[in-house]
Amino acid sequence: MSAENGRATVTLPTVQSFQVGNVTWGAPGKLFLIAGPCIIENEETPLRVAEAVSKLCARLDVGFVFKASYDKANRSSITAFRGLGMEEGLRILEKVRSELGCPLLTDIHDPSQVGPVAEVVDAVQVPAFLCRQTDLLVAAAKSGRAVNVKKGQFLAPWDVKNIVTKLVESGCERLSITERGASFGYNNLVSDMRALPVLREMGWPAIFDATHSVQLPGGGGTHTGGMRESIPFLARAAVAAGVDGIFAEVHVDPKSSKSDATTILGIDEIEALLPVLVELKRIVI
Repeated sequence: MSAENGRATVTLPTVQSFQVGNVTWGAPGKLFLIAGPCIIENEETPLRVAEAVSKLCARLDVGFVFKASYDKANRSSITAFRGLGMEEGLRILEKVRSELGCPLLTDIHDPSQVGPVAEVVDAVQVPAFLCRQTDLLVAAAKSGRAVNVKKGQFLAPWDVKNIVTKLVESGCERLSITERGASFGYNNLVSDMRALPVLREMGWPAIFDATHSVQLPGGGGTHTGGMRESIPFLARAAVAAGVDGIFAEVHVDPKSSKSDATTILGIDEIEALLPVLVELKRIVI
């Protein structure tokens, strides 16, 4: 920290920037957004969300990466909706790209999924509960795609260095780490903003998951609860702390979402929030 023109300034750690489709991850002073519905429920919803958010990001000069999952393997209940499956989900993701031109990101849960998924998407995502699974990380690293790892709720931020080492030593040249809250007692997460510069000090872009971070895991008994009213506050704090990107789940009708209904944003809500985040990013030194 130093004093300049009568005010305190903070020099953020530099990170390695790279391209994911037409979006630069880690560009100095530029925010990018990863957004989309949690689960691919049908063909219409992803297309509607992608179109609306793509237009918003174009207007604000924000790089946009579309994210949705063809399968959610960690649902609280065995009866919960998991998605449309890999074949149909990847078909819909391809349609999103063909109609809107945005890069794609989706989850992988097993090394066997990496090959087929990598043929369609621009970046693969390792879920938080699987972030230490060596075989999955190695397969992701060798896919030729960018790799985004959700930091496990059970990990200290400095422990992520072991994940980064696994990826880099397996040949990954484009990676990012996403903070999504840390377990704080039962059925609760907290977001420690001190973790964000620690993640960036590893030399790669850091992303803040603004919607999963307000979850109350298992808080609904057979489903996860959440405090969606806290999303704007945490997102603003994360951008002020220097993150490179924001992750946010967005749905055309949050209450009807078949996953994360208590923490997913509506299109009107991301339209209100993103301009504020862009302005904050502009003034963060």
